[in-house]
Amino acid sequence: QVQLVESGGGLVQPGGSLTLSCEASGPMFIAYTMGWYRQTPGSERELVADIAPRGETTYADSVKGRFTISRDNDKNTVSLQMNSLSPDDTAVYYCHKEVHPTFWKSGRPGEPPAWGQGTQVTVRS
Repeated sequence: QVQLVESGGGLVQPGGSLTLSCEASGPMFIAYTMGWYRQTPGSERELVADIAPRGETTYADSVKGRFTISRDNDKNTVSLQMNSLSPDDTAVYYCHKEVHPTFWKSGRPGEPPAWGQGTQVTVRS
């Protein structure tokens, strides 16, 4: 069973930076779109950024130009570099994976998406 283990959260001052990392266990890391989502109390989980197997990226408008997602397919890791952090970025950040459509079989992904346990990011003075 593939597991996702996040690290790198913490407390940072406004304007500061943090890097989140997620390590995935299990085979065929290259088959997955990897992403970061975040959630605050009372709100739905929202996409922050994701990265397809070959490196295509998607970002939420609120983080464009400040956050950078990257992946290392040899180390089975995905990272999120967060710069110019503001209190609005305070949330629990979750690593996410889902099978990229390129790797679907018979029109199906073959397994459900998976989530990490979450890591808290707090931005305050």
